[in-house]
Amino acid sequence: MTTTTSRDADLRAIVEGTATAVADDPDQAVALFRATGEGAEGVRTELSIGRHAVTIDEPPALGGEDAAINPVEAALAALVSCQVVTYRFWAAKLGVPLDDVRVETEGDLDVRGFFGFDEAVRPGFGEVRLVVELKGPASTEDYSRLKETVDAHCPVLDLFRNTTPVTTRLG
Repeated sequence: MTTTTSRDADLRAIVEGTATAVADDPDQAVALFRATGEGAEGVRTELSIGRHAVTIDEPPALGGEDAAINPVEAALAALVSCQVVTYRFWAAKLGVPLDDVRVETEGDLDVRGFFGFDEAVRPGFGEVRLVVELKGPASTEDYSRLKETVDAHCPVLDLFRNTTPVTTRLG
């Protein structure tokens, strides 16, 4: 593992380089991400995301073989990993010393919405909870300020908290 100082310097350099690129050309601020998935055996999905191959499955109770994480676990994993990255970037940007960050999450999902048993129940998470553990020499006040900043800038947390326009078309 790189030292905190080296990692922070690397992250600050990325932030500064991105700021310069965006200032020179605002079109550089928009990044396009893609994922493509196809059905496989049972309810499994084989995904291509950039250069990566990812498998998503369901447990046997939902028709899968539990060969991989399920879609809602993938959503929670995306939230956890985005939180870790966002804490590291913003700690470096704000000069808040941060040796490590650990994030736990859990979400409540009522399957009546997914199965259509009760149309009043949403098919997604009813609630998601995060526990963030920050390790390092900074003060409680600095870590509270860091948390507020991360909450305001974490892209996946934003997806969970806010409505995002989505269009679907049959191809």
